[in-house]
Amino acid sequence: MNVPLAVGAVLSAVAALLHLCIIAGGPAWYRFFGAGERLARAAAQGKAYPALVTFGIAAVLGLWAAYALAGAGLIGALPMLKTALVAITAVYIVRGLGYAPLVLAKGGRLTPFVVWSSLICLAYGLVHLLGLVQRWPTL
Repeated sequence: MNVPLAVGAVLSAVAALLHLCIIAGGPAWYRFFGAGERLARAAAQGKAYPALVTFGIAAVLGLWAAYALAGAGLIGALPMLKTALVAITAVYIVRGLGYAPLVLAKGGRLTPFVVWSSLICLAYGLVHLLGLVQRWPTL
């Protein structure tokens, strides 16, 4: 078993669960977790798309958790495991390093959500990277 990828799986699963909780929590949760006023208002109006988008993110994060479990050797191999783990790791790291500069470049400001979500994504990416480097020869 590869501990960093197992931890990465737990982190992605927690993030997926949090996204499901945001749907259940409603507009206040969308606001608190930085989804933006547009999505929060749409959720308050009972529109389906905030929940659909958030559920889609949760589903992707759940799939990423499964790939990390497979990479850790805790479940059977999944299709394109090595490629998927590289892509997942890259997305987390790029999101972690690139989101704040993108917000600033677009004239936005560094809100607590921007800073914290970027740091969290970077940490997730580094955990995945460590596990990926350790498991690379056997994937």
